[in-house]
Amino acid sequence: MDTLLVIDVGNTNTVLGLYEGEKLRAQWRIETNGNRTADEYAIVLRELMELDGIAWQSIDAAIVSSVVPPTLFGIRGFCKKRLGVELMIVGQGLKSGMPILYENPREVGADRIVNSVAGFAKVGAGCIIVDFGTATTWDVVTPKGEYLGGVIAPGIEISAQALYERASKLPRVQIARPKSVIGRNTEASMQAGLYFGYSGMVDSVVARIREEVGFPCRCLATGGLASLIAEQSKTIDETDPLLTLRGLKILFDRNRA
Repeated sequence: MDTLLVIDVGNTNTVLGLYEGEKLRAQWRIETNGNRTADEYAIVLRELMELDGIAWQSIDAAIVSSVVPPTLFGIRGFCKKRLGVELMIVGQGLKSGMPILYENPREVGADRIVNSVAGFAKVGAGCIIVDFGTATTWDVVTPKGEYLGGVIAPGIEISAQALYERASKLPRVQIARPKSVIGRNTEASMQAGLYFGYSGMVDSVVARIREEVGFPCRCLATGGLASLIAEQSKTIDETDPLLTLRGLKILFDRNRA
């Protein structure tokens, strides 16, 4: 049974998953660090795998999607030096099987392509994928399986951080659903603005996309805060925290030959 390491490098966090055949055996989340060396990746991954009772040198192949290019040097070196495998990199000659209708296809983030491939594979129809990461993104796929384009907005957490850093009297708050939209203290007021503001923004953008494209779109949400926002959202049809890892597995299978 082949063991595949899938790596999704985001601006803030890096998510790693381990597939044994078609089954996702384990997943881990670490801080993204563009300066991490090949040996440091080896130490981190070995410890994570050993905690889950997995032999860390059992990996047969690896694929990565990264929006932080400096990380690729360490990850590629780790795969070659410690695993003895050639790293497959999304965006460097890989075939996605999805036509990109962006004006400049090279501008589309690797993570957005991976999510779109996974979303279309899941629903087999037009879809919108909302990813709650460092940025909040909406990606649109046509019923023919074409990447149409999307929307990018600041993420919830960096918006909360900006309030804390730029407004001297505002505290740092946890992203959570408040008891009501009208806050009775500063923390609750900030939570209401972030939570209801972002869920409203998600619904507004999804509604506008559906109106503009003119074809049915199922809305999938992924990312760390997807489930929280989906509780309030009226347009998110389904959440899938593993969507990006599934997309990496699909792309690996399409290019493994």
